[in-house]
Amino acid sequence: MNWLMAHLEIVVITLFALIAALVILQQRRTPQSTAAWLLFIILVPYLAIPLFLALGFRKRGKRFKPIVFEKLQSEHSHGYPARTAAVSEAYQIPEATMGNNLRLLETGEAAFTSLLDVCRSATATLDVLFYIVANDPVGKAFLSELTTKAKSGVRVRLIMDRLGNMNPPRTSLAALKAAGGEVRYFSPLLQMPDSGHLNLRNHRKMLIADGARIFAGGMNVGTEYMGPHQSMTRWTDLAYHLEGPATQSFCDIFRSDWVTAGGTVEPMDRTVDHNSAGTSVVQLVPSGPDAVEDPLHDALVNAIHAATKRVWIVTPYFLPTEFLGNALRIAAKRRLDVRILVPRKSNQYLADFARGACLREMQDAGAIIQFFESGMIHAKAGIIDEMAYVGSANFDVRSMLLNFETALFAYDADTVRAIADWYKRQESHCTESMKPAGHLRRISEGVFRLGAPVL
Repeated sequence: MNWLMAHLEIVVITLFALIAALVILQQRRTPQSTAAWLLFIILVPYLAIPLFLALGFRKRGKRFKPIVFEKLQSEHSHGYPARTAAVSEAYQIPEATMGNNLRLLETGEAAFTSLLDVCRSATATLDVLFYIVANDPVGKAFLSELTTKAKSGVRVRLIMDRLGNMNPPRTSLAALKAAGGEVRYFSPLLQMPDSGHLNLRNHRKMLIADGARIFAGGMNVGTEYMGPHQSMTRWTDLAYHLEGPATQSFCDIFRSDWVTAGGTVEPMDRTVDHNSAGTSVVQLVPSGPDAVEDPLHDALVNAIHAATKRVWIVTPYFLPTEFLGNALRIAAKRRLDVRILVPRKSNQYLADFARGACLREMQDAGAIIQFFESGMIHAKAGIIDEMAYVGSANFDVRSMLLNFETALFAYDADTVRAIADWYKRQESHCTESMKPAGHLRRISEGVFRLGAPVL
């Protein structure tokens, strides 16, 4: 009897391994990721198969429908000729628009003030999406503002990622619901494997007032990111306030996420008056299981290969895909001004350990590695020749190929200059000394790097 049970176990595990292998081979993955998963399943199938069911679905399952973008008014179309914009357009993303008013928010105090101002300006709707709304004074103050608006008759819809909010401000959320606000969690931790949610987190950050005014960027709502007063322990981060025709793309993305989170399916929201006195030329580029292929990742790869002068990247976590890493390395070897700015010590030890081999590879190719010494830098931005971007996406595999993210690409000279000037100000807090790694550390980093694509 024992031999029969053992035989059945082998047959079942083999069948599951074959099915998992077939699924992996049909998914759009990097070669390292495919090889890592297949090797993992062959060597330890009893561990790899359950992990694959929880973490292995990279693109949308049955619940992730593509974002439907409303056609922008033709008079706002810019037709920017850069190859970056052309790549994004091929992925069914609205092109860059003129007439936007973009204001960078460089401090936590400015961001907190703008967040509340946008919230208070709403007269009809407030659509809110954050990875984290912290259970701290800043998170509670923000929810109090949302509650006040809900009581006044404004329709308030709030989405938070479940993994990012394991300990949410429950009392404040209860008050918001009692006032008529709608609250939904994105990506529940327990669900059917085909949904593929557990490893696909919604990392987007945006607040939309009346479909016309936007707060967005890389900041969550919490004391680490923002607050009414200066704080020596606050992270360095970057957000922005936006008005103009580009706000429609934010509305379209929020609508898609709201439906995915279980919200009521509705017809397209009314198109608001997007007239603005601004001069910014911008384009919102999403990534995630609800996007056609990988528009943000592919646009950055294309832009770096097309660059002729500079590639400056700031990110809290640096673990690029093979294609992004090769693009940066080749750009450095072409003698371009390649700079990579990361925190000396981030809030993620494993991320700091994993980045070592990648950073050394970039340095050996001629890139300048800059370590931010004034605490944690959480900003995600880049300047590539005369184009720049700022958003929620880290320069790592997870943000580029797994998470729901957004990045705002800017093409006008004033906005690009503003982001570049912000970058230069951060350089004053950086050193360029990268400690040499011993033989054992290099081996350890190499092994860890091999396993990184599995996650």
